[in-house]
Amino acid sequence: MIQHGEKVYNYTTGDFDPSVFPIPKQLEEEIVQAYREHLTNYPMAEGNPDLRQAIKRYIKEFQGLHYDENEILVASGGRPLIFALFLALCDPGDTIIYPVPCWNNNYYTHLVSGNAIIVETKEENKFVVQAEEIEPYIEKATLLALCSPQNPSGTLFTKIEMKKICDLVVRENKRREGRKNLYLLFDQLYSQLVHGDTKHYNPVDINPEIRPYTITVDAISKSFAATGIRVGWCLGPETLIHKMKVLLTHMGAWAPMPEQKGLARYLNQPAAIFAFMNNFRLQLAQRLQALYSGIMQLKEEGYPVDAIQPEATVFLSVKIGLIGAIVKDGKVIQNAEELTGYLLAEAKIALVPFYAFGCPGNEAWFRLSVGTCKVAEIPTALNGLRCAMDHCELVPERSTEVYNL
Repeated sequence: MIQHGEKVYNYTTGDFDPSVFPIPKQLEEEIVQAYREHLTNYPMAEGNPDLRQAIKRYIKEFQGLHYDENEILVASGGRPLIFALFLALCDPGDTIIYPVPCWNNNYYTHLVSGNAIIVETKEENKFVVQAEEIEPYIEKATLLALCSPQNPSGTLFTKIEMKKICDLVVRENKRREGRKNLYLLFDQLYSQLVHGDTKHYNPVDINPEIRPYTITVDAISKSFAATGIRVGWCLGPETLIHKMKVLLTHMGAWAPMPEQKGLARYLNQPAAIFAFMNNFRLQLAQRLQALYSGIMQLKEEGYPVDAIQPEATVFLSVKIGLIGAIVKDGKVIQNAEELTGYLLAEAKIALVPFYAFGCPGNEAWFRLSVGTCKVAEIPTALNGLRCAMDHCELVPERSTEVYNL
């Protein structure tokens, strides 16, 4: 539609429009300078020493985490690290637990021939999995994959719930007494993009006993709007980090040398990082709050919509209760896929339905991303949604379900 000249409010992508959210200027300059210095040969498989030292200082100052260089592994973004972890830990048939909605765990589980235990989360819990929902499956599991702040919901674990899950993992590993451990994959790529009074918690901070069983994955892709720069890292026990390094060596999934050199220099500029992050978070929160307020205003006016107060990330969870509604020519919207198409055609709004993140196809929840959002366009986009709903007729027997969100 965009290629044919139509105006579309594209809230689908977990990426950033560089014209709206450019990477930090100092980071850009340091990377360009590294190219000018002809630092273009192979990097070390585990990441260059200067970068791992810089990450060590960065995570201590900005995240309160303490890891040595030999417990840090660098790669070309978070994805190779996550896949390498699945490969290093999981044998065919091993049980892997992950909640939905979530990003990509189903594919990684398939690629290692794992046995997926999928835990459906609830909207009343802001789509954050609870310890008691995990506990029935923990005894036979090899890997528990969690993400906080969450993609797609834009919410995150409370300190209390995180502690319950950490305690559960620690108890299970003590019970196994030398048998194959249960590990926790903790994806915190959005940890620096927390809004308002909410706080992000890392499992190792909550319960230090979980440290030998926890692998934290992070990157610059979200924190610095640097999705195309491709530098990520993970933190974990040295023996597991070494196995993952060997796998990544054979994949060739290294972060490029100039990007590593430029990032190492940039991470040693804490004042510049503070300034960038404060402004970046402010810009994201402004957009998320404007869209959230607009959705809630429509709800107050009686429209079949709802949303969850944004807590972190670039995402807003939005519910649009039009499944079962009658639209043009008497057609009924049967499922989330048809609803997605209707919103695109009638409101010119592109969203990602939660079924794309593992939820059932009849869910009316969507992920809305502000990575390409311009503030001035938000009122027009919301008005388009209003008009699209005005052109629908809700079926009476479904009206209670739709409105009583």
